[in-house]
Amino acid sequence: MKRCRFAALAAVTMAAVISKPATGQSTGEPSQPKFTVLHSFTGPPDGGFPFANLILDQASNVYGTTLEGGSNSGVCVDSGGCGTIFEIDTSGEESILYSFKGPERDGQFPYGGLLRDSAGNLYGTTWGGGTSGLSACENTGCGTVFALNAAGEERVLYNFTGGADGANPHAALTLGADGRFYSTTYMGGAYDAGTVFAVTRQGVESVIHSFDFDGTVKDGDDVWGGLIRDPSGHLYGMTFGGYNLSCEPGFQIGCGIIYEMTEAGTETILYPFTGEADGNWPGGALVRDSEGNLYGTSQGGTSQWGTVFKLDPAGNFTVLHSFTGGAEGGDPWAGVVRDAAGNLYGTTLGGGGTACAPNGCGTVFALEPSGKFSILHSFTGGADGFAPNSALVLDQSGNLYGIATNGGIGDGVVFKIVR
Repeated sequence: MKRCRFAALAAVTMAAVISKPATGQSTGEPSQPKFTVLHSFTGPPDGGFPFANLILDQASNVYGTTLEGGSNSGVCVDSGGCGTIFEIDTSGEESILYSFKGPERDGQFPYGGLLRDSAGNLYGTTWGGGTSGLSACENTGCGTVFALNAAGEERVLYNFTGGADGANPHAALTLGADGRFYSTTYMGGAYDAGTVFAVTRQGVESVIHSFDFDGTVKDGDDVWGGLIRDPSGHLYGMTFGGYNLSCEPGFQIGCGIIYEMTEAGTETILYPFTGEADGNWPGGALVRDSEGNLYGTSQGGTSQWGTVFKLDPAGNFTVLHSFTGGAEGGDPWAGVVRDAAGNLYGTTLGGGGTACAPNGCGTVFALEPSGKFSILHSFTGGADGFAPNSALVLDQSGNLYGIATNGGIGDGVVFKIVR
């Protein structure tokens, strides 16, 4: 049942992966943007279909993952490859750092982004594959946590079993105050509603919290997003579903929550979505400012095209912007990034250019502290790609980097916006 719910919901966000169109630091207001495609993926042996957030090193080299592609094209997804880890240097040259080998080996389908340490090692998760076997977790495998060193040598830190330890991680890792890696799994745990887990660098996994949507205590469910950490070591995240069933009754998954978690596993529900003007089904990760305010995106809202929201430390929830669809964009699945001036930047899966049926090709937007909203780029479904599924990342000059999961000259693009 849980897997079927995911398939139904994922059809909204992931249809772009298989469909084709009909044809840092910053200050001040956003300026007139310049959009550039840094790389257009072509499929095996290159990557295909980037989905996760990008990261940057100190020199502004770009790192990310693709769901498909790579050199092992005969193994996963009808020979489409098992996914890659890639780098794009400042000259625009792309390198495949690693090609996943697939089921029963090192994993497949890295939906989550990467975490990079000071030595240049990369860490992440794969949704499927691993030693659980391809028949486990609805025939995808239960997923892995992996490390890739600067020499390109990959090591699986942990193989999920699909039981109490969790299954199918969808998000990036976050480094905890105790030195462990923290993230979430969509399924598994004590109640098969997902988990918050921690993994040591030696591969010892601990479940910090098992979500229990069907229990006597209201909790979250359908855990897609990752975690952020505050200076005290507390973790913050969102669940796509859970808490109450008033949202989209046909799905019966609830509206979602914003939660706080200690490294010892004490959960506090900071805000339960109602499915009204505040929206429902929050996606992606949160962003936190120095005053403890949290920012993110949800679906629904007054026009049913999604919202950008703020939650202050006292629990006061504010809708900063409600999307209206069309040229303004809609369906902001991935969250936002915030610059030093308080401007928020994000992507919408829909709206924008009309060449991509049925809801548009997507947008990149800016939202200033004054409430002024602007579109930085409207995807056309051509060389610029379409369906930007991930959040953006800022470099030290205030330039924005992101991905479009489809389009370009092949299977998605990495782009840069200079403001």
